Amino acid sequence: MSGTNDMQVFLTYGDIALAGSLILIVLVVSWQLRLRLTKTLLTAAIRTIVQLSFVGLILAWVFAREQWYEVLIILTIMTLIASSAAKNRVKRSYKGLLADTLLAVSTSAILVTAIAILAILRVTPWYTPQFIIPILGLILGNSLTAISLTSNQLVESFHQQQSRIEMMLSLSAKPFEAVHEQIRAAIINGMTPTLNSMLVVGIVSLPGMMTGQILAGADPTQAVRYQIITMFLICVSSTLGCTISALLIYRRFFNKNSQFILPE
Repeated sequence: MSGTNDMQVFLTYGDIALAGSLILIVLVVSWQLRLRLTKTLLTAAIRTIVQLSFVGLILAWVFAREQWYEVLIILTIMTLIASSAAKNRVKRSYKGLLADTLLAVSTSAILVTAIAILAILRVTPWYTPQFIIPILGLILGNSLTAISLTSNQLVESFHQQQSRIEMMLSLSAKPFEAVHEQIRAAIINGMTPTLNSMLVVGIVSLPGMMTGQILAGADPTQAVRYQIITMFLICVSSTLGCTISALLIYRRFFNKNSQFILPE
């Protein structure tokens, strides 16, 4: 590992190998406690190296060319993968779940990213890959977690509390009134990780984006400002995504006659 006079550190493959050797500690713990995670840990470590190296090559190529259509292709792929990941975390699937998840993820993430790029950062041109790809990636990563938590709990609660919901409907409750508590609890569950992060950021933890900028030699005050903006963007995107997802799922469980149903 070598450094320059301004303390910016440049990592070598040897540094990566040294950091990778620390995984041996995890493997030893797994073996001693019989966690049966050896294969999973090795697979995760290898995939981390391969996937990030591959992404690094692609981003370096895209950053050098700065073509809007190439940036859009990458953004589309990122959104599709995030939607699929969120959908796969829902234990009780139903027909149309992928479409609902895709709509919730894409609408919330793209809207918030557009506001960040055009109104807050005022990036010109808007498709500058250095800004739009990392920002969308951060938002998607957090949004898919929030949306999957909301979707999973809401679908599960609809199945488990079918009798209660039908009873409320029989007592003249409107569909939304009958499931309001389930929707409320699901959205809160999806928002909890984001809110917890905001409550302790800068005190208990230093977020990855801020830490990465500081390690790369950026001004700490600027790194903090970027992190504040990012946290707000993630919060808004997660809230929108959870709300959209909950409303879309709610519609799937009621027919045109306002009767509660379990979708296929």
